[in-house]
Amino acid sequence: MSTTALRAPGVTGRAAIGLRPVLRPLLLVAAVLGALLAGAAPASAHAALTGSTPAQGSVVDRVPEQVALTFSEGVLMGDDSIRVLDPRGKRVDRGHLRNLCSGGTVKYGAGLPPGLPDGTYTVAWQAVSADSHPVAGAFTFSVGAPSRTSAPLPQQEAGGGVVGALYGIARYLAYAGFVVLVGGAAFVLLCRPAAARVRSVQRLVVRGWAVLTAATIAMLLLRAPYTGSGDLADVFDLGGLRDVLTTKPGAALVSRLLLLAAAALFVAVLFGAYARAQEAGAGAAPGGGATDTDDSADATDTDDSADAADTGATADAEDDKRRKDLSFGLGIGGAILATGLAATWAMAEHASTGVQPGIAMPVDVLHLLAVATWLGGLVALLVSLYRGPAVERSGVQRFSRLAFGSVLVLVVTGIYQSWRQVGTWSALGGTSYGRLLLVKIGLVLVLVGIAWVSRRWTARLGEGPAAEAEAAAVLESSTVLESSADDLKSGSGSARDGRTADGTASGRTQDGGSGPDRELVTVPPDPARAAQLARQRAAAAAARDKRVRDADPERCGLRRSVLAEASVAVVLLAVTTVLTSTEPARTEEAVRAAGGAAQSADANQPLVLNVPFDTGGTRGKGTVRVDLDPARSGSANDLHLRVADPDGKTMDIPEVKVSFTLKAKGLGPLPVTADHVSEGHWSARGVRLPVPGQWRLAVTVRTSDIDQVTETRNVKIN
Repeated sequence: MSTTALRAPGVTGRAAIGLRPVLRPLLLVAAVLGALLAGAAPASAHAALTGSTPAQGSVVDRVPEQVALTFSEGVLMGDDSIRVLDPRGKRVDRGHLRNLCSGGTVKYGAGLPPGLPDGTYTVAWQAVSADSHPVAGAFTFSVGAPSRTSAPLPQQEAGGGVVGALYGIARYLAYAGFVVLVGGAAFVLLCRPAAARVRSVQRLVVRGWAVLTAATIAMLLLRAPYTGSGDLADVFDLGGLRDVLTTKPGAALVSRLLLLAAAALFVAVLFGAYARAQEAGAGAAPGGGATDTDDSADATDTDDSADAADTGATADAEDDKRRKDLSFGLGIGGAILATGLAATWAMAEHASTGVQPGIAMPVDVLHLLAVATWLGGLVALLVSLYRGPAVERSGVQRFSRLAFGSVLVLVVTGIYQSWRQVGTWSALGGTSYGRLLLVKIGLVLVLVGIAWVSRRWTARLGEGPAAEAEAAAVLESSTVLESSADDLKSGSGSARDGRTADGTASGRTQDGGSGPDRELVTVPPDPARAAQLARQRAAAAAARDKRVRDADPERCGLRRSVLAEASVAVVLLAVTTVLTSTEPARTEEAVRAAGGAAQSADANQPLVLNVPFDTGGTRGKGTVRVDLDPARSGSANDLHLRVADPDGKTMDIPEVKVSFTLKAKGLGPLPVTADHVSEGHWSARGVRLPVPGQWRLAVTVRTSDIDQVTETRNVKIN
């Protein structure tokens, strides 16, 4: 059998894999970005701790009634969200969360029992911010005097580790699936209805639906360990899954799955009934029914032909009305589904909290729909340009107008979202969120620039491919088919192929003899040869489509520019995913302001310092606690020195002396004479340090006539 008839060398093979070289770089970029997301740091907390009572690192005289935490925005907490651990690591809080929120202040607390011993206590807390991201931390405070502590602290940040990496990848895939699903369907309905019959576009949209569904299920299963233990094994914890379903993010994910079930029906109708309707419309005869042109036809035949033409025209009008009704129904249903899917992000992430959530959520929905329509439609156009029939100029122009409108919506909604999340010009360059936003804006500008090039190619397109190239491709396809038919006949002796009008093998006839009594014996068709002929016809059609596409230089230029747009869009989507996991600039600025206020408050706090010592003699080990109040230069400060043994019990020693030195100014040492007021307690009043700065504190301890040591520490005097 002829190899030429089977493969059409140089054309058919390339047509079969024409899209693979295009998808390889896009898939490579997506894989690299996925790896970066997997190895990135844990998602920044969008709710931040802005204050606590007692304050971090503070020393209080007695056990407080409760430990209270203040946050920058709403958080979800439970009874185990705040744990207070004593110096031995034992939990000592009452185990019941107190809601102390009032007047717009987000504040929660945990009660403490009376009678707790002195020492250093550790507060470990964990919560889920209102925009679904986990946040956790720990700090210490001391009662009476600081002490050593063995309380365990979390070794992994909230939302980190393997679970955090998997959750980040699932978020990226969910965004990508949403963009492809919504944008691909919009491209078919609004720009190029004929694409409903193109297999590559069908696969693209269906895969977008599958990716979004799988990513949503993965996020739902990972949600409990992502916001809790961080252990991957908890993915299959049904109790944790039940708890997730009662939260706002869990409800949003379940709603998304229900909408995706309805979207599956939408996709089935789009590529089923709608595609068949488009195919019927494309195959309808423009002139309606056939007419008889025989000169000998009588008047009756002429009337019958006219009636047939009228009937055909009526049927075409009814088919056209059905197609329009189906398009309208799919358009309305698709818009509702797309809006609902976008709302599952808006109701559970940035837009649902912070400034003006009632306005921000609808704006966020519009922003997501505009992104999906532009970028998803871009991917569908790219696939159409590389596979299937040549894209009509009208379809490209419709998408160009749709993309332009989407960009306008993106600009308006993006400006509002930027103001809402950033707030000030300084935060734009001074916060992680602001810098990422600048990167995103730069990528959008690059994308718009490439889109402008694509619009220029679109303006140069003809309505259809070059007629010469199409004719040549058709001729080549016919040659392949004729050669195939000759091959099928060549091995049959006197057999003759019995083929139907469309060229498929229906059977063969063979002479049963000669003369008037000969009979024709029907030989069953050869299935292998029939399948071979079908493959050859499909390959020839693919080669014809590719030859037609490649013969149009304007369409080749458009393909290259659209490919560049799609490559930038993949990176843009990754940056957007990271941006949604980054602490908003407003929150970061608020935390900084709270930190500055805390530092100002700390300026009025006394200096508390524990200085261990070891003189080397009998009972020569212990700790000197230094209290300098208010630790401010130019003021009269009170100094207290308390000596304790390694067990924390009061310890009396022969002598303890203190001096201050400021080398930067050449001051000191300035000795301080302290009076021995009680067992293990020395004090001095009216201690004055002339200027602020980093002073060097020297504490000299003598535990016997010959055992003495001097310990130094750097202290800040305001």
